[in-house]
Amino acid sequence: MNETTRLPLLRERFFRRERRSAQAARRFTAEVLTGWGLGGTELADDVLLCVSELVTNAVIHGVPPGRQLRLLLRREGRMLVVEVHDSGGGTPHVVHDGDEGGRGLLLVAALSDKWGVREREPGKAVWCEFGWVSKALGRPVGSR
Repeated sequence: MNETTRLPLLRERFFRRERRSAQAARRFTAEVLTGWGLGGTELADDVLLCVSELVTNAVIHGVPPGRQLRLLLRREGRMLVVEVHDSGGGTPHVVHDGDEGGRGLLLVAALSDKWGVREREPGKAVWCEFGWVSKALGRPVGSR
């Protein structure tokens, strides 16, 4: 068993409803990815950008005053899953040409292999998945 397989397969952290949470979430994610042997890869760059977008959306649109958001990073087989949980209402969606704001989810859709939203009580979880093993080795995964 190598060092990577002994590390936790699930990492999470809570962040306050403040703009600097996106930067803190990126730092946390970079540390986790490095610990999982994925630091400095193209995959890490994609994951970090998606974490920034999802956390920023949660801070701006999803986390009511006095509440926090939860960032969850999980390895499942050859997949890396990012989830951002918040207690706000509404369903995020990809913005199309001519719409104001919301282009962050367009980036998430383009960079991840899959993404979606699921309801929870209270609020929602916005998630995205990456084929981490093959992408880290430079081979394309999924249907982007």
